[in-house]
Order: sequence, then C-alpha cells, then structure tokens
Amino acid sequence: MHTTARSAQPTTIRSDLSAIFVSLELSRSTWLITSLSPGNGEKMSKYSVPAGDVSGLFARFLKLSEKSRAKTGHTYPIVTIQEAGLDGFWVHRVLEKEGIESHVVDPASIATSSRRRRAKTDRIDGEALLRTLMAYKRGEPRVCAMVRAPSPEEEDRRRICRERKALIVERVAHVNRLKGLLFSQGITNYEPLRKDRRERLAELRTGDGRMLPAHMKAQICRELDRLELLLEQIRAVEDERDTLIAAQAATATPSPVTMLINLKGIGAEFAAILWSEGLFRRFDNRRQVAAYAGLAPTPWQSGSIDREQGVSKAGNPRLRATLIQMAWLWLRHQPNSALAQWFNERVRRSGRGRDTDFSVPPPRSVRAELPHTAPALGHDVYLGLGCG
Repeated sequence: MHTTARSAQPTTIRSDLSAIFVSLELSRSTWLITSLSPGNGEKMSKYSVPAGDVSGLFARFLKLSEKSRAKTGHTYPIVTIQEAGLDGFWVHRVLEKEGIESHVVDPASIATSSRRRRAKTDRIDGEALLRTLMAYKRGEPRVCAMVRAPSPEEEDRRRICRERKALIVERVAHVNRLKGLLFSQGITNYEPLRKDRRERLAELRTGDGRMLPAHMKAQICRELDRLELLLEQIRAVEDERDTLIAAQAATATPSPVTMLINLKGIGAEFAAILWSEGLFRRFDNRRQVAAYAGLAPTPWQSGSIDREQGVSKAGNPRLRATLIQMAWLWLRHQPNSALAQWFNERVRRSGRGRDTDFSVPPPRSVRAELPHTAPALGHDVYLGLGCG
C-alpha cells in the first residue's frame, strides 16, 4: 500500500479556486481526461488520448488553457488528480517536472454509493475524481487521502525486500511440491532444503520398499534444479541487501536502518523492511504510522451498538506483517522490557493461554517501547516508528 500525506491540505475551506481542474483515468489502452475550466460553468469536458501519449496529454492541456484564456481573459494553472494504481508514479513525476500541480489519491479513500448495485464507468469515475480534487483544494476535511509519492531512489530501494519476499513464496511452493510428490510414495522424512538433498534422494525408498520410479525421480531432479536456482537468487538478493546496509553504516550521519539493526531482536531483513517501507518519510504522530501500516482500530458504533472490528488492514501489508512478527519476537528477545512484562501480566490475569485472548502483542505498543529500550535511535526514527 502507499503513504498518505495530509500536511499539504489547506487549513480553511476556500471558494476562490482559480484553476483548471483535470482528472486522469488511466488504463492500458486509453487515458480519459475530465476537465472543469473557469468560464465553462459547471460543464465537465471529456477527452481521451492513447495510453502513454504524454505529448498528446500536454497538447490537450494547452488547448484547455487557450480556451479558458479566450473566455475569461486570464491564464489559470492546471491542477490534476489520478488514482494510485498500476501506472505507478511516472505520470505524476512527468507532470510535476513540467510545473503542473499533480495529486495522486488512494482510490479506496474516495466515498462511493453504498447501494448494492451501482453504475461504474470511466466517465463516472473521472467526474468523481474531479469533484474529489475540488473538495480537497477547497480544504474540506477528510475528503480523501492523497498519496505521498516516493522519490525514484526510495521506490527502487523497496525492490530488494519485495523481490526476496516473492522468491521466498516460490521457494515454499517448490518445497511443498517436492514433499507432496514424495508423500504419495510413502516418504515423509525428506528435507529439500538440506545441503545433501541430492545424495539423500538416491537413497530414498518408497513405503513398500521399492526404489523411486524413474519418471518420478526425473521430475524430482528437475524440481530440485528450479529450487537450487531460487536459493541462488535469494542469496544474491540478500547480498545486495547487506551491501546496501553496509553502505548506510559507512555514512557520517547514522541511518535509521543501521540504528535499527543494533536493536536486539531486529535483524537485517526486519531493519531493511522497516526502513524501505516505513522510514523513508516522516510521520507527524503514531496514528499516522498505524493508519499507514493498517493497524488503526475500526470501531463500529451506532446507537446502542458499540464494538471493535479489529485493525483496519487498509495499509502497507509488508510493514504490518513485519511489525506483528517483531511484536512476537519482542517477547523473546526483550523479556525484561516494560511492554513484555505488561503483556505477560495481562495474559496471567486472564487465566487463559496466550493464543486464546490475544492473537498478537500490540505492535503499536512495541513502537512505543522502542525509545525506552534504545535511546540512541534518535528523533527521526522515533517519529518513523510512531513513537513521537
């Protein structure tokens, strides 16, 4: 998921919006442009250009400016909005490079009709985006969540941990496939990740005492070839990650990743994920961190009904999973911390097992504990982890 930015919002609701507002509905084949210009009343104009045609997009913007100047005698700036999606942030960067005010919005934050069956077309979505942009520029509170676009360097840095995660998923699939094939022959004690996997394969016997069938053994050998290629790629990605961390450690100013890795219970992978997925920007408070990670509470209150639905999960899933895993590891590696003692005491008072009442130690509390456990982290890391 992406980072939302609200600090750029106007503080008061404005009505003197002198600008040409444009929404972009981006698809693989066509870009739909919906615009509302001064001097054109409330009529929204719609145009389309082929996907990826940046010159055609700028030509359309120029025509919109010329029409508006011909009707009003004034030149107005162009303000655009687009949804965060498969196109990433390259269109946003191209627009900003040309001096155009561009916004990227989280599509899930835009209010939609709650009817069971509602109309949805690119034209309707384009108009909704345009109305959302105008409300945002007027300063209406909580109208949407604008995405903070990472820099190209920050975006590229995420590739390492995300690629490793994808490779680990593939490795699990290959290991499970190998074990499944062997289980069908009555073999349950073979571990494909051991270094002597090839030697042990030659010694295997089926449950009824036979050698492995020829075609079965050939399939398993090819599966091992793919598994070994994956293991080699995982090692290469981890070496690249370690090199990046070492380069950060060599800088004069301490980096968040190098300070995190000095905490007991946080290794290279956790530190790299926290750094690339969360600490690439500053947060104003811990609530923003919880919302970004999808750990914010979701109450359901109406009349006499008052219940908690759990964490929202509407955030960065990689950061959320890492924080939850770190919360459990905190109990193992920091057993004398105030947080670990509070959690253990709460479980003891409940009289039940850990997994019954509490699915996970609260990750937000872990972030609150970090400043007391590692004061050398510094103010930037405190805020990044929601401790400020």
